[in-house]
Amino acid sequence: MDQALDIERCDLESRINNTTHHTDQNGLDRLIVRRGLPFTITLHLRSGSQFEAGVSTFRLIVEIGPLPKELSGTKSTFSLTDSALKTAWSVSTNSPPGNVVSLSVSSPPDVPIGLYSLTLDQGQKVKLGEFVLLFNPWCDKDAVYMEEERDRQEYVLSQAGLIYKGTTKRIKASPWTFGQFEPGMLDICLKLLDENPKYSSDADADCSGRRNPVYVTRVISAMINSNDDKGVLVGNWSGDYDDGVRPSHWTDSVAILHQWADNCCQRVRYGQCWVFAAVACTVSRALGIPCRVVTNFGSAHDTNSNLLIEFLYDEDGNDISDDSVWNFHVWVDNWMARPDLDAGYDGWQASDPTPQEKSEGVFCCGPVPLKAIKEGELNLKYDAPFVFAEVNADVVEYVKLTNGRMVKMGGSSIDVGHFISTKAVGSDERHDITHLYKHPEGSLQEREVFERAKHHHELQQKGEEPGLKVKIKVSLDMDIGADFDVFAVVTNNTEADKTCRVMFYARIVSYDGKPGANCGFIEDLTMEVPTGKEKRLPLRLEYVDYGDTITSDRLIQLVLIVIESSPREFHKAKRTIVLENPDIAIKLLGEPRVNQKVSAQISLQNPLPEPLQNCFFSVMGASLTDGKLLIQNVGTVGPKQEAKYTVEFTPTSTGSRTLTVDFDSDKLSNIKGYLNIEIKE
Repeated sequence: MDQALDIERCDLESRINNTTHHTDQNGLDRLIVRRGLPFTITLHLRSGSQFEAGVSTFRLIVEIGPLPKELSGTKSTFSLTDSALKTAWSVSTNSPPGNVVSLSVSSPPDVPIGLYSLTLDQGQKVKLGEFVLLFNPWCDKDAVYMEEERDRQEYVLSQAGLIYKGTTKRIKASPWTFGQFEPGMLDICLKLLDENPKYSSDADADCSGRRNPVYVTRVISAMINSNDDKGVLVGNWSGDYDDGVRPSHWTDSVAILHQWADNCCQRVRYGQCWVFAAVACTVSRALGIPCRVVTNFGSAHDTNSNLLIEFLYDEDGNDISDDSVWNFHVWVDNWMARPDLDAGYDGWQASDPTPQEKSEGVFCCGPVPLKAIKEGELNLKYDAPFVFAEVNADVVEYVKLTNGRMVKMGGSSIDVGHFISTKAVGSDERHDITHLYKHPEGSLQEREVFERAKHHHELQQKGEEPGLKVKIKVSLDMDIGADFDVFAVVTNNTEADKTCRVMFYARIVSYDGKPGANCGFIEDLTMEVPTGKEKRLPLRLEYVDYGDTITSDRLIQLVLIVIESSPREFHKAKRTIVLENPDIAIKLLGEPRVNQKVSAQISLQNPLPEPLQNCFFSVMGASLTDGKLLIQNVGTVGPKQEAKYTVEFTPTSTGSRTLTVDFDSDKLSNIKGYLNIEIKE
């Protein structure tokens, strides 16, 4: 009869395994491995007990979830084999006879990810420990495999990035700390999976589904917002954030996820699209799904699923429509294979955690292949029509007259989906990926895609044919706190002089297109425009008018309406401007070395003609600030005076790190800065 092994202890060899499996940034104190790649454990036997190949027999059992089953793949029992298997769990050894046994355990590349228990069975069961299994972009059999190491470094291992905001004319990069390897983050991301409603209704089916990155991505998309579950963030676009945190104040995912987990999964107030996307990126990367944050400028929100954005105005220029075009919208792309679809749809998949429309009864969106969006294949999973409209909808505009008659005022097939942007691999440059989402605007391919997507429209561009042309021009220097001019420009390309009624106004607007208070207007001005001539009308925007009502997005929408007297025709131009922030200066005081304190001097000049009250600097950096947000109150800063703060921190690991800084005050907020730091031994 075989002699059972008398195990004194089991060493999971987390230091060696985690380094081999690219999980060492999570720490080396517990076993975290990636599927499809063997890992080593060592059994130390008590004196008198000895292992001998071919004689000693036992089985290993791996289990995930509260009700593991062999049939669903959440439990597997396997015995010693001569070599690793590629399609099933297996264990092998080359250990000589003795009381130390080194085992090589292999997992298939398509098993569920999550927290596993590991048990040795010799008739009596001995629990050897627990380990976390993640998706593996380094394994060519895993659905999330990426071929290039530089891509894996950026989309899986990088803990800092840039998120793009603003307008098509002024694209601004804002730093963000994803911090997926910061202390506690992996456990919180696994907890997020366990809090989703599918786990509550059928835990084993949900755990089994976690073998598929498509399934996990949809769970993440649903759980980042809290609209219909115990998700992380509450969306708020009202401008009233007194009972929470203003969305523009967040600079990292770590604080958000910790707040959610530490408060019994109470939803965190508040987020907007870039916050939802950044947190989704953190969770995706933590679990091993390659992910990037994407910004679409001129992003359509199609509320009635007709792939048209229909704007309706009254005669005073007030928007009375349901559809909208956001100045920008942010979501994520995840990299994965799509065996559930026909060949050719592997690669980047768009997923949007911002709660806008329901998908299969839940507020989530995607993943949908970028190729499907580009080619108008709207029958493919998931939510292709909604994402297609975001980047490629046509816009049509109508005026509703007081007598109830609808008059077509204009429209465009090129207003939506511009400068689709993400951070470049290995640098801080902006990478334009518009070509991955759509064919060039106005090209034959793009129009053919419209037809394929049943996106028929009646709009025609008139080009340079005779008519009255209206547009808005702006000044070069539009700094927050300054007074400056914007211009209404009317050009008469007809053969007759024109008498026009002009309305030109400016109003505060949030990034999602919702209008606020007016901050400048010219109303019911009569303008004579001779044939072949151009008239320019200035509108002065003064800080005294916009300063008290402008949001942290610093966006002002300009609207120009010109009505010809004969024949009575409407013309409209609209433009959104973003006021320039002051720069945050960050200067290192000394050479940064691992486990040695170093200081950085941070400063910002108040650009406003009035004092700033309650001024705060917030500083964060993965492997720099010990996972904490460092906050310093610098009090009141007078006009044109500098706010200063010297921060001290201790780097905990070598390599390239990013220190991010946020400035906040009563009248000036959402000011971001960052400094890339190379940490030496």
